[in-house]
Amino acid sequence: MVKVVVGEESQVKLAEKRLSKSGVPCQVGLVIGNLSGKLDRGFIFDLIPTPLNDNGEPACSIIGGAKDDRKTASKGKSLPHSSALFIDKDWLAEHARQVGRMLVGGVKVVGIYVWTNESSFKNSTITLCQAAKAVAEAAPLLEVDWDERLLVHIGYSPLRWTCRNCSLAPHITSGNLRPCDFKMGKILSTRQAFRCTYDFDLRLPIYQCSSSKRLVDILHHGISIHAKELKGAKALVDGKLANEDEQFDLGGVHDVEFLLPFMEDKYLEVCSQKEITGLLVFSGSVCSYAYSNSKEPSSQALADIKEDIIKSLRSRLDIMCDEADRKSDSKEDRTEESNQILSGSAVLQLDLQLQRKHCSMSFPRRVFLPWLADTFLCDYIQPSESVEVLVDHFAELMSLEFPSISSKILEPEAEDPALVLSTTKSFREVSTPYALLPKSDDSLSNQNRVATILRSDQKSTNPAGFDFMIAVLVLVVSVVVGFVVFFVRSSS
Repeated sequence: MVKVVVGEESQVKLAEKRLSKSGVPCQVGLVIGNLSGKLDRGFIFDLIPTPLNDNGEPACSIIGGAKDDRKTASKGKSLPHSSALFIDKDWLAEHARQVGRMLVGGVKVVGIYVWTNESSFKNSTITLCQAAKAVAEAAPLLEVDWDERLLVHIGYSPLRWTCRNCSLAPHITSGNLRPCDFKMGKILSTRQAFRCTYDFDLRLPIYQCSSSKRLVDILHHGISIHAKELKGAKALVDGKLANEDEQFDLGGVHDVEFLLPFMEDKYLEVCSQKEITGLLVFSGSVCSYAYSNSKEPSSQALADIKEDIIKSLRSRLDIMCDEADRKSDSKEDRTEESNQILSGSAVLQLDLQLQRKHCSMSFPRRVFLPWLADTFLCDYIQPSESVEVLVDHFAELMSLEFPSISSKILEPEAEDPALVLSTTKSFREVSTPYALLPKSDDSLSNQNRVATILRSDQKSTNPAGFDFMIAVLVLVVSVVVGFVVFFVRSSS
């Protein structure tokens, strides 16, 4: 539990000004920042109001008071003591889920804030705790066992900020809230920037009797396994082996490279086993950013980079799954019987144990957009989308006015990640994961790509052994013939 919470002074004052001029009796939104166990402090970078829902209604309203509550509150008068808050927890959680995808390493959804009068706040503590828990489940702190979130209350008449720790216990009571000190400071200027372009190569066997049959399930499982491997990787920072206790000077961006331990390809060891029906190859690169407190050791920044890499891979899959749900009946996701190619996000729902067709799909790529104090957040762009659409989406969810200068937008992942699904008639090709990709086609060489190699039937493992025996026999015969010719010539 953090005992002190420090808010970015410029953003806190900006939020005060915005809320005071809004004239609304209540508002709810997300707290963006970071929680540091090593420093025993919480940091608030910004407060993001939750936008209106699809019906044009706010996510928070006051119930139980007079009909002119909004007018009374705008005049600075107290509302009836029976008033309480209604919060659309599902809409608030959805906002947190989408904003969470846009955050980079060291920047997280750490709680919620509420702008309301004192009596409504006191009558709504359980509702607020439930809302904070819904947000925590929608935007979890990956790789961190943190069972609390921040609840910031901004009261008016008089204007006052208070901060509390909200426990995420299964049974929510008023005792879940514990006060903590709140103060302001310049914290964004003390953030150190770290950048990493991470190349990955995941090779995932497809088991005949596995409960995970769909492509999306196998990928999610593979990413979870790779997260454990990446967690133990050593790192180079600015070309030097990182010391976990080292602290870096402010200024500039530190480049990070990860060194994964050499691991034998386990899939090669089981190629002859009948329960293996194929191999899924997922490879490519991810660009990642992380911002760390200058007082924290480099180990924290490296952990944030690792978390951001895994979260980025998962976010892309989640985005494609969302698209598949929206376009399940669309003509874009259909099977072309003429060339047996399945395209679109429906590929993720394929049963790989039954699949015998060539498939293709493009993943969204990551784009970085400027945020506060020379920091960047991100969003993901589909091949059919433009940067302008991305900017509008980013500005709406983050509640900010985006600069018109597009040169500030970073697109380090120039190519759209791609998925390729194919079949092979010989399970021997499992040992060559890129065999199904045409040698003459370099269009996927710099992209994230997924390739699946499937065995067409159970007897396809035998030709590999038979071919090997033939090769050995030919070699032996050649050696014998060579010796006979040598002796014949020597004797003559």
